[in-house]
Amino acid sequence: MSSVNKVILIGNVGKDPDVRYLDKGAAIANFSLATTERGYTMQNGTQVPDRTEWHSIVLWRNLAEWAEKYIRKGMKIYVEGKLQTRTWEKDGARHSRTEVIAENIQVLYRPNDNPQPRASENQTPATDNVDFDETFDNNGSDFLI
Repeated sequence: MSSVNKVILIGNVGKDPDVRYLDKGAAIANFSLATTERGYTMQNGTQVPDRTEWHSIVLWRNLAEWAEKYIRKGMKIYVEGKLQTRTWEKDGARHSRTEVIAENIQVLYRPNDNPQPRASENQTPATDNVDFDETFDNNGSDFLI
């Protein structure tokens, strides 16, 4: 039997994507996503507070370019992908970071509900003729309605 590495998150974007372009032109974007488990009161009256978990999201190529234009801090999004842990050494210390490599994203809510690209963008967005509440599938580089 084979194994499965699948992550599904619904949360709020913590910062605008940080997008870089590698030497061969491939785009990579990074941003944080917050998911929150709501607090509750136990039967004995003890209050359990909300618990927020922060996730590092990584996007590649067309999905990274799309996110650069349309993903903003405060949006609620659906992310589907896989977990990947990177390790490296710096100054003699070993570091590691677990990230979600996103394969699909769906915008669920925008705080101002106005899907405008960043003002600094000079390119025509690829979403001109589609509704904004769609899924972006990085595998096929198409919008799925």
